Amino acid sequence: MKLTTAQPARHPHPTTKASALAYLIFERPDLEKAEHFLNDFGLLTVSRDAERLFLRGTAGSPFCYVVCKAATARFVGFGLQVNGRSDLEALAKVPGASDIELSDWPGGGYRVRLTDPSGFRADAITGRATVASLPHRSPLPFNSVDATVRVNDTQRPPACAPEVVKLGHIVLELADYQQTCAWYTQHFGFIPSDVQTLPDGSPAVAFMRLDLGTTPADHHTLALAQGFVPTYSHSAYEVVDTDAIGMGQRLLREEGWTHSWGIGRHILGSQIFDYWQDPWGDKHEHYCDGDLFTADKPTGLHTVSREAMAQWGPKMPRSFTKPKFTAAKLLALVRNLRRSPDLTVKKLVTLAKLFA
Repeated sequence: MKLTTAQPARHPHPTTKASALAYLIFERPDLEKAEHFLNDFGLLTVSRDAERLFLRGTAGSPFCYVVCKAATARFVGFGLQVNGRSDLEALAKVPGASDIELSDWPGGGYRVRLTDPSGFRADAITGRATVASLPHRSPLPFNSVDATVRVNDTQRPPACAPEVVKLGHIVLELADYQQTCAWYTQHFGFIPSDVQTLPDGSPAVAFMRLDLGTTPADHHTLALAQGFVPTYSHSAYEVVDTDAIGMGQRLLREEGWTHSWGIGRHILGSQIFDYWQDPWGDKHEHYCDGDLFTADKPTGLHTVSREAMAQWGPKMPRSFTKPKFTAAKLLALVRNLRRSPDLTVKKLVTLAKLFA
């Protein structure tokens, strides 16, 4: 495949190498409503007051999700764990970065607040206190045609909210796609695992993993997609097995939440997935059985299409990627068409044919 545009690529000397996705930051007008959905989804409340709500999974992170009280619902940004104060000192020199500051959020630690080229907040955090992991059930033993592991026994997964183990990844849509991809590879050492391209060879989606060297890392912790304005696409949370995903779907339906897409298996990353909308329409994904890559795995290139999103399961509905147009977004679209080197009318038409 001949490429006409520079692909997202590894940076030869990144400022730091992030080691984990620490947390997401949202603003919501109703903390009680946010907590209701997130508890049903499987996240556990750490603390809540009039201004902030913190939640966690069963893994040993003090929290992975923070909701701040605000008049308008929006996604603010996320935190990335880095490997010590020297990393914070290096990131504090990035244009627009804050000084190193003490975090007053659960687990404490020190952070530097940055803003990426698309306007999303990206915290670098280190020194958080570890907390004990919480118990979760083991994956159910599976009888296959070639291996019998369960005899004179039955499968009875608990009828309860699925236990979210950890925050897995965040996906963002961007107008300034190339610049934002380059910023994350330069400053946090992300490695593109797979890149999906448009028919003209230009990149449309980059699935990027952490550089953990010889330690296997999730296929993607951050995915960036070409869009017409910067916006949150979805976030994903790992559960123990497919029964947890299925039970989660049943219980979330019974609680009246809005289903978005699933159950199916992705092609890039291989996760079994199921997507749900929170009270403000933002998508949250349950997943299990994702791919793991070490740092030496080369980047794959693939043609983007609706059919390329899943190996099996329902075809991705058009509502999943259909943008929500408002007057402000239409004005932003016009501005971005005029100024962004990544956005053209031709590209918008191509993306609309593929996904809108």
